[in-house]
Amino acid sequence: MAPTLDKRLLTHIENTGLFAKPGKALLAVSGGPDSVALLDLLYSLVDDLRLELAVIHVDHGISTDSPDVAESVMALAARYKVRGYLATLNLGPGASETRARAARYAELRNMQGKVGARYLVTAHHRDDQVETVLFRVLKGSGLAGLAGIKPTGALGLVRPLLPFGRVELTRWLKQSPTFRTGGYQAYLDPANMDTRHDRVWIRQDILPRLRERFGDDLSSGLLDVANHAAANREAWSSLLHSLPELDFRASEGGCEVARLPLRRYDKVLSVAILQALARECGCRLGASGARRAVDFVLQGASGRWLDVGRGWKIEIVFDRVRCARVSESPRDTGDVSWGEGSEGCVEWGDWKLDWCIDRAGEMKRTGHTTWVTPGPGRVRGLREGDRIVPLGGVGHRKARRLLMEARVPREQRWVYPIVERNGEIIWIPGVCRTAVQVPQPGEEALRIDASRI
Repeated sequence: MAPTLDKRLLTHIENTGLFAKPGKALLAVSGGPDSVALLDLLYSLVDDLRLELAVIHVDHGISTDSPDVAESVMALAARYKVRGYLATLNLGPGASETRARAARYAELRNMQGKVGARYLVTAHHRDDQVETVLFRVLKGSGLAGLAGIKPTGALGLVRPLLPFGRVELTRWLKQSPTFRTGGYQAYLDPANMDTRHDRVWIRQDILPRLRERFGDDLSSGLLDVANHAAANREAWSSLLHSLPELDFRASEGGCEVARLPLRRYDKVLSVAILQALARECGCRLGASGARRAVDFVLQGASGRWLDVGRGWKIEIVFDRVRCARVSESPRDTGDVSWGEGSEGCVEWGDWKLDWCIDRAGEMKRTGHTTWVTPGPGRVRGLREGDRIVPLGGVGHRKARRLLMEARVPREQRWVYPIVERNGEIIWIPGVCRTAVQVPQPGEEALRIDASRI
């Protein structure tokens, strides 16, 4: 006898490590049969997967019956004995597919952060993958885009149903005891029948005609396209990580490579590498945008950056090229106290400082650990006019200049921690230890460890 769908799903999850660690999984449930099947299947496997399930429903405020659907989904969550969360929007009946999707994912991510969920789980399945690949072919997507929907995404996004089709999910739901006993009717969204939407048009009009011509080979062929494109995407990622001269690094808020090879390579190769670099960060960089970025890399000066759209930029940082988010104005993190008591921890911006009483070790000018004479101090951001005397140095140096020499990107210098006491700068973690309040080796002191959160 063939394994049941839940057993096949468990095998798929175990083989791919989709839920590698136990934790809370927030399931996006629209009320339709696909997402309800997701809830039912994971509920049946919750002990095997060591997950704590929760449900989130986003009421877009597009159709008049959406409040009733929201109420039904919350009742369904209660029947499965999982916590239900509701996010309500007011997009109105004229909202586009694209706008609704963007607003929905913003709410999903917001709720994921609020409830501390390790995973955000959606019900995308095999038929969605087929539609996506065909849609991207028609839109002229590049090869990486033809890889379609990925099984995992940033910040714990998981799509465990991709190997399974809509028909078998519906069949599973019809025979599920937990689902059938409550009399719940899966919601069929009228928008999913409106062929004014491109994806609905593909699903309702185009795919049936293509299947009349090509039969079952159509879906298999499109999935083969996705698999070939995914393999190609992985190959470029592997090249990016393994080619020594590129010296790939994942840096704070982005990814970077050495600039010189990109100036030597053929432009076609440099375009492909920049696209691979962008994908490592989660940035979608099209071919035309990548060609523009390569021209910028060839001619731009250090400290300059190019907006490549959707909140991303390509910037030149000394002899390196970095893809990162376009930052907002540096935020005022204020001053935070450290050093109270014999041990403790404090967060400042994207940094954490841990301290404890210890015997002073060998003092180094750079590094992320130092020792100071006991007592409290403050951590703050860089200020105009900050100057220090480096440990073992002679004369004062501008702190901003030291951050530049340490190759801290320009936008990060104003949100980089400055550790001080009584108005004197003691330490710039990873950049420079000063000649202020330095204990003797072996003397009882306060050890400070600085790390990025």
